[in-house]
Amino acid sequence: MGRGNRPKYDNCFAEGGRVCNQPRYSLTTLSAVSTKGALYRDEAIVLRTQKLGEADRIITMLQGAMAQQRLGNPAALCVDIGPVIDRQARDTIDCHIETMRASAHQVFQQARQATGATAHGPFVTPTLIEIGHIGELQREVFGPVLHVVRYRREELDALIEQINGTGYGLTFGVHTRIDETIARAVGAIRAGNIYVNRNMVCAVVGVQPFGGEGLSGTGPKAGGPLYLYRLLAQRPADAMVRALEFAGHTDSTPMPAVLAELRNWANSNQRSALREACDRFAAQSRSNARCALVGPTGENNLYSLHPREAVLNLAELESDRLIQLAATLAVGCQAVWPAEAASLRERLPQDVRKRIALAGNWQAPAVSFDAVLYHGPEDGLREVCRVLAQRPGPIVGVQALEPGDATLALERLVIERSLSINTAAAGGYASLMSMA
Repeated sequence: MGRGNRPKYDNCFAEGGRVCNQPRYSLTTLSAVSTKGALYRDEAIVLRTQKLGEADRIITMLQGAMAQQRLGNPAALCVDIGPVIDRQARDTIDCHIETMRASAHQVFQQARQATGATAHGPFVTPTLIEIGHIGELQREVFGPVLHVVRYRREELDALIEQINGTGYGLTFGVHTRIDETIARAVGAIRAGNIYVNRNMVCAVVGVQPFGGEGLSGTGPKAGGPLYLYRLLAQRPADAMVRALEFAGHTDSTPMPAVLAELRNWANSNQRSALREACDRFAAQSRSNARCALVGPTGENNLYSLHPREAVLNLAELESDRLIQLAATLAVGCQAVWPAEAASLRERLPQDVRKRIALAGNWQAPAVSFDAVLYHGPEDGLREVCRVLAQRPGPIVGVQALEPGDATLALERLVIERSLSINTAAAGGYASLMSMA
């Protein structure tokens, strides 16, 4: 569920001549430009190590692959690339390509096409453009356009920071046999779908649940265990537990230490409702859980849940704000409170206070949060939604409840990620070989 008028960047990079980094495209140009039909992925960024002769050799190979692609009517089996969605999209893409060409960027375009095959329809010739920095891409180019950035190996961490800094995070891919590089990239990137040593297209329902984060989506993932629960008018309180059990994860999650501190404080201050909420949320949370999904031989597919960065807690009643805090801490998020709640914060244990940031004006763009819990009247909710709609950046989901209602949906406070690893690319499928 992404913001329709915003791009969803995918990233893939190659390390030591074996990695490639793209936004919403596979490792090779074949994936970047050979999408049959009218639905193209967003612009691609390929990142290569700047080793003597290495990048030039790879780009030459990409150009050769592009030259083999056939452009035309996707109804024909021999056609690899169809039209973009409409003429306006074609004109926008063509304008971008010409702007880059006029800015002295190296632009390469080529594809095979039969005479008259592209006469009727908004076709765009597959294009490869070299750019010097990811920051040169300020907007989406939704079509068969591959942007190439060269980088040095020691710049990898900074490069991933630049990718994360775009705010987009649909898919990310890395091709390398160096385990350290895989761990660094996978651990640092903020993207919904991550691919290791395989292409970055054709996600399978139940195997690679698909959906981004940040500007690339709000969740839940299509084909993921949490998806159907979002469509229900009434959901079970333990939806996250059931979803993970369905995916094969049966282990419980221990109560976070900071939530235990809040529970002890509630018990000492005769706040039984808060104490019970802490116990309930601890039992319902599966944040940071990870499980393997069923997939084809030679591929590992892992599904994991991660806490959102910060949750804005808005409530008129002190009791409701504390319930919101318990839910926020149960999944491992940072809480953001309006400054008027400072006196309540000061009465809480020190470790709990550290997890609460006060905002003088929560409506200010500089105040960072990616989810909102709201207890209050409908007119107040309308105002909150109006403010959030005008807020720059990703869509921020609001979970609204009546005062006194403690049935918060914890699954809306987590981010889903899918990691797909081609194990055969690392020298063979060890599990299969052990059976021989």
